[in-house]
Parts: sequence; C-alpha cells; structure tokens
Amino acid sequence: MTSLSNTQGSGESGANFDLTQFYQVFFEEAGESLAGMEQLLLELGEGAPDDEALNAVFRCAHSIKGGAATFGFEDVTSLTHVMETLLDKLRRHELAFNARMVDVLLASGDALRAMLAVHQGGGEGPGDVQGLIDTIQTFDSDGRPAASGAATVAVAAQPERTVQLLAGPLAQPDLADDLVTLFKEVGGLGRLERCEALPGQDAQTVRFKLVTSTDDDELLDLCCFHVPRDQLALAPWPQAEVDPGYGFFEPPPVRVAAPAPAPAPQAEKVVAAAAGETTIRVSVEKVDQLINLMGELVITRAVLAQRADKLELGAHQQLLSGLADLERTTRHLQDAVMSIRMIPMAVVFNRFPRMLRDLAGRLGKQVELKTVGEATELDKGLIEKITDPLTHLIRNALDHGIEQPHERVAAGKSAQGRITLSAQHSGGSILIEVRDDGKGLDRDRIVAKARANGMILPEPLTDQDVWQLIFAPGFSTAEVVTDVSGRGVGMDVVKRNILALGGSVSLDSVLGVGTRVQVRLPLTLAIMDGMTVGVGDEIYVLPLASVVESFQASTAAVKTLACTSTVVKVRDDWLPVVALESLCAVQRTGEAVVTPPIMVVVASEGKRVALLVDALLGQQQVVVKNLEANYRKVQNISGATIMGDGRVALILDVAALVQPDSH
Repeated sequence: MTSLSNTQGSGESGANFDLTQFYQVFFEEAGESLAGMEQLLLELGEGAPDDEALNAVFRCAHSIKGGAATFGFEDVTSLTHVMETLLDKLRRHELAFNARMVDVLLASGDALRAMLAVHQGGGEGPGDVQGLIDTIQTFDSDGRPAASGAATVAVAAQPERTVQLLAGPLAQPDLADDLVTLFKEVGGLGRLERCEALPGQDAQTVRFKLVTSTDDDELLDLCCFHVPRDQLALAPWPQAEVDPGYGFFEPPPVRVAAPAPAPAPQAEKVVAAAAGETTIRVSVEKVDQLINLMGELVITRAVLAQRADKLELGAHQQLLSGLADLERTTRHLQDAVMSIRMIPMAVVFNRFPRMLRDLAGRLGKQVELKTVGEATELDKGLIEKITDPLTHLIRNALDHGIEQPHERVAAGKSAQGRITLSAQHSGGSILIEVRDDGKGLDRDRIVAKARANGMILPEPLTDQDVWQLIFAPGFSTAEVVTDVSGRGVGMDVVKRNILALGGSVSLDSVLGVGTRVQVRLPLTLAIMDGMTVGVGDEIYVLPLASVVESFQASTAAVKTLACTSTVVKVRDDWLPVVALESLCAVQRTGEAVVTPPIMVVVASEGKRVALLVDALLGQQQVVVKNLEANYRKVQNISGATIMGDGRVALILDVAALVQPDSH
C-alpha cells in the first residue's frame, strides 16, 4: 500500500497535511459506489444496455478511481482505470456490449472490495488482478464494432492548459489553503496557486490559477474532498486582450460542476441517496450511546412514576400532571431515538441479486428475483443478524424449489422461475417472506424420510407438523450432496438464529405450485413492551407480543396427568401448565399460594402454554439488557431489565418455554 504521509511535500508547502484523516470517508463512499455499480450491472440486459445505466456505472468507477488516486492506492487506481476505459467506450458505442463484460466487471468489483479491505487493515486481498486487467483490455480486440459502425478511437492525453478555479462562497475561507496543499501533496494533478480576486467578486469566494493536464471531472472529484462540489467552478484563464472583469461574474464560458443527468429508472434507486445535503454520517458508537442514554431515561421515568403512585392526588396535582407530560414526551423521544437505528431492508435485499445470478449459473437454472417492501425499516442490530438466515432461505428456494428450465416447461410453467422477497410491518413486528414458484414440498417423501430416520411423529399428522420436520437437525431429502446443499445443515440453524432474535419462522407449501417461508421479527431488541408478573418475591417480564390472555382458573379446569404434569382447560383446548415457581427455583418466604390460581397464556411458533404465577403486576416498557454478555446464558431467560424500584427483573424466553423439553 502506498501511503501519503504528512511529510510529503512539506518542503514546498511549509505545512503538515495528513490525508489519512479522510480515509474513512473514502472507504465508506467507495463501498457505496461499489454496491451501486454491482446493482446497475445486474440490471443490464443481454441486448444493448440503456445509455444512462452505462453512464451511472461509469460514474461509480470514476468516483472510486479519483479517490484512490488522491490517497495513493495505486492498485485500486490501475484496475478502475481499465474498467473506466471499457465503460467509456461502451457508453460512446465504440464497442458492442455483451454479457461476458458484465461477468468481468462484477469480478473486478469483488477484487476492488478485497483491495479496499487490505488498505483498511484487514482481508486477504484479491486474486489474479492482472488477469482481470488483461481480460478487460482484450475486449478492445474481441468486441465487435457497434451497430453504428463507430471505430475505436484512442483517447490522447490532454495537453497542459491554464485555467482558473473558483471556490466559494466558503463559510470557512481556510478551506482554500487545503486545496493548495492537496495539489502539492498529490503529484500529477498540476500546479495551483492563489491569486487576486476579480472585480466584484464575493469576499468569500477564492480564485486560483491552475496549470494542469488533468481532466476537469477528475479535478472536481478530487477538490470536493475539501470543498463541496456545487461551490467549485472552472473557467478559462483570461488572456491579456480580455477585459479584466472576464470571469465568474460576467457571462464567460464558465464550466460549473453541473448536477448529474436525470437518472434512468434502473439507475434512480442507486443514485437517489447522493443528495448528501439532507443527511450526515454518524458513527454507530454515538448512536448506541444515545440508545443507552434513552434507556436510562426510560428507567428513571419508571422510578418517578412508581414513587408518584404513593402521592395523594389532590395535594400533588401539578407534580402528577408534569409526570404525565414527561411520560408522553419520553415516549415520543424514544420513538425518535429508536428510528435513528432503523435501516431499510434494501440494505439486505440488495445483496441477493448477485448471489442468485452466480448460483443460477452454476445450477443451470433461470430465475428472477422480485423484491417488495425494500423501504421497510428494521433495527440495525437485527439487520446484521437476519442476513445469514435469509441468505440460506433464498439459496434453498433456488436449489430445492426452482426446477430446471426443461422441467418447468414440461409442467406448463415459464422456463424462468421467480423468487419473491418481501418485507412489511405487521403490528409491532416486521414480516419477511421468501416465496418461490417452484415444485413445492413433497409431503409423502418428507414423512417417509422422517420415519426412515427413526423420528417419532404425532398422530394425526397435519401439514404444519410435516413442514416443521424441515427444521429438524440433520434432516434433508436431497438425493445428492453438493457444495450448495444436501448435508442437512442449515434450516435448523436458521430457525435457531431467528428464535434467538425473539422471532418466529413458519413454512407453507403446495406441491407443484411453490413454497413460502415467513419470518416474523420484533422491530428492535433494545426496548420492548412487557407484562410483569410476580412469583414469590421475584418479578418476571413477559414480552407483551407473546401474551395471549390471562385468567383465574377454576379448580375443575386443572388436571394432573400421571402425577408429573398439569394441564388446564382453556375453552375447548387443554394446555400444559408451567409453574414458574419450580421452573425458576423461586424460594418462598412462607406466604400461601394464590387460589384460585392465576395463569397467563403465552404463544410461540403456533404452540401455547399456561404459566402459573402469583400476581399480575401490570404492563410497562422495559429496557432490555443482554444477560449473556454481562453474566452468562441462562436457560429459559432471554434478558434482564431494571424496574422502577431498582430491582432486576428477568425477561422470560417464551420460545423456550413452549418447548416440551424445557420444563
């Protein structure tokens, strides 16, 4: 890696200047450009691509090249230069487009990611980069002439010229000195010197004389690391015979950095985020600190509310009214703070088109990915943890669900299959669906495989019981083990990871029609609405979304089976009873057990149990603290929280409680 230190050129500038302070901004912007370029490349058709789509891809490569050249990342610059040359010839119709070019450009994008990871201090580096460069350069000879008959034209290097660069109006005029230092630090850009202002020029606008052979776009790309691009302008240097007023404030042929052309539909969603004037970059650490402070505020409000309940209403009316206003404002503030961590599902969805394209090519299948609800937002922590389970579900949909083209045609379907990935808000949760129009699941085959494996199956065996067998550890109906699937490792892990996030997963399928997998997740893991219950002197919290109902059971409704287990009749169903006293080993101080017994029905994964408790204490928002990170993993417990009186309450893991082997 070539690094530009703050000592380079110091003899000329007389000032230290460290470009490494801008590394992180460059890496983030380069990552966004690579993601946008990949998405655009995947949308290019097999025929002649849209000109604006090619222009958008070119701009992505050009932006990465400009930043890499500034920081001296020569490997990145070399690869993006040949990519840029190919894309430039394509958009000028000097070469005929073909699908092989997309493959090589996508591989080049992967190589650039690896290079940037190395410069960031991690990663193993790319593979055969020179092979990619050679392949791209062979397109000059392999590519057929475009339909217009335009010949390939070698672009000559620009001659050295003198121009004037105008920067402003600048809120901080010292930024102009950074531009001078930049040109001294980065060789090959040209010679920049500050000069006198033009007559009538704004006092906050700085004028420079620039002698350079660098392309205008590249100059502006580099300068905008210090000065916003809309505050930069290039114009010819006035000659002696030209009126001294010629320049920025008369009508000369000034070249102002124009906004990008209106994007085509396929490019619009990639470049729409470029409006940086309405957004700022904030580190995740600062956001997490804000979330933690918000949690402390919720706890403090709960403390005040609990103490206020003991006050006499008439004597403290104003205080109680103020506390009510505080509760309402805290709720609004909490919603606003939590929304900062919310990220659109498009961040996850955009990873899958490339994966499906590569996998479909290996399997010889044709598939179209349709995404719905990309703007639906989910907490950042959940976004990071749900990516792997969704990846496995989509791979399964293509490998096990979508048939080969000739099989689909024989079944009366189109040769190209479809996988639909959707997200939507549903109550206080987010519902994610992965659907395919493939061959579906064969019920009889799954049952036969389960029995052959020695699995004990319930009677009668419903469809849902059969579909749940797919999530059993080691279960697979694949006849051939491949590097894609067939080892029976994956779906059980998918379910386990989703349950660990407080979510649920269900599956439906129709033979010959397709399969649908639904994943339901909470919107956030930081703060939740809960029901507090008492057992002895202990307090436990149940996620409110899992609570079905609470009631006092009559003696006749409770039955004991084989002296080991208890059930309770709830309407027409008999539900197993879980006594929290014995499950959590609560030590009583001698008080009598409540009669008739109080029970809370909770549900997860379509199963229900009745929890036996001593008291229902109420509903409130609780701040979830990670128990495993601060102590260790505890069976049947998903976390902890601090109550208004300072006591610690454990949050029960409902998904674990409904499993027969957990109690």
